Amino acid sequence: MKIGKLRGIIQEILHPVGIAIDGSSPWDIRIKDERFFKRVLRDGSLGLGESFMNAWWDCDRLDEFFYRLMPLRPEEAVKRNLKLQFDILKAVVFNLASRSRAFTVGERHYDLGNDLFRRMLDRRMVYSCGYWKNAGNLDEAQEAKLDLTCRKLGLQPGDRVLDIGCGWGSFAGYAAERYGVSVVGITVSREQAALAREFCAGLPVEIRLQDYREVNEPFDHIVSIGMFEHVCYKNYRKYMEVVHRCLRDDGLFLLHTIGDSYSKVSVDPWFGKYIFPNSMIPSMKQISESLEKLFIIEDWHNFGPYYDPTLMSWFNNFDLNWDTLHELYDDRFYRMWKYYLLSSAGTFRARCLQVWQIVLSKDGIPGGYTRVR
Repeated sequence: MKIGKLRGIIQEILHPVGIAIDGSSPWDIRIKDERFFKRVLRDGSLGLGESFMNAWWDCDRLDEFFYRLMPLRPEEAVKRNLKLQFDILKAVVFNLASRSRAFTVGERHYDLGNDLFRRMLDRRMVYSCGYWKNAGNLDEAQEAKLDLTCRKLGLQPGDRVLDIGCGWGSFAGYAAERYGVSVVGITVSREQAALAREFCAGLPVEIRLQDYREVNEPFDHIVSIGMFEHVCYKNYRKYMEVVHRCLRDDGLFLLHTIGDSYSKVSVDPWFGKYIFPNSMIPSMKQISESLEKLFIIEDWHNFGPYYDPTLMSWFNNFDLNWDTLHELYDDRFYRMWKYYLLSSAGTFRARCLQVWQIVLSKDGIPGGYTRVR
């Protein structure tokens, strides 16, 4: 098919949301290599992302481009793409987050280098959505989220808390400092574990390089912030069973996760290949089914719109520090990371993805749970 015809097809798709090819608006796309058209029509989101990494197209405001694009539900192209159908089939047949694969996302993403994340994140290095209700900057938003989490759990001095997917120890350190609890934090990233131990030195915090399935000891409360996205639907029930066996009968479990309005069994192909391998975004249905006969839902809080300013802050920090980071990463990495952060910001801005904090108990709180906001 001739380039003009391919260009026309893509422009027809984009026209209803006001995106033009080689237009003058900041969210319009500028084509630098005509191979873009065939690649995107053939490979969908994977082709769109890889062609951006290859500098075949550009856009002044990627976040605004995706804000307009995502409500079109471009994932529907999956139904017409045999290669993507094969990726879904693999996710159904194989357990992409099995115990043998559990450390892959740590090695491929979180071990990219602590210098990258130090320069991108807030001072506590929280790598999840901030709580911007009364916050004026990223540091304040992340501290507010950590404090919100502690208050939802009702932490008391002396409590023993398990942090599943502890990252660089942000929650563990904050909870130990401000609420007088002891924390066991587990992660599948060696780089995270090393820096978390440094950050939490002198506090009653133990950081382990450990898969969640290996934990079998009692805790007063359990928290998991931004880790459930790496569990995958075949393991949701097992994950909840592990939490149930480790949580004391009167304790609370807080699950903080990105959420999708639709039940899927695989992640976006570009994100799965370049950003979060062996991962997926859960739906409300998938989460609730994994809880049956194990937990009671005490509270379900959605603050998904706050991920937009969080991601924009991360990109601004990354971009401002690129001159230093360029010594460690190449230009293709810059385009990949820019695409990751700004496409995500636009997606949350369009409300196509959510952020949920779910508070769970084993048998219900006597008299009811008091909602915290």
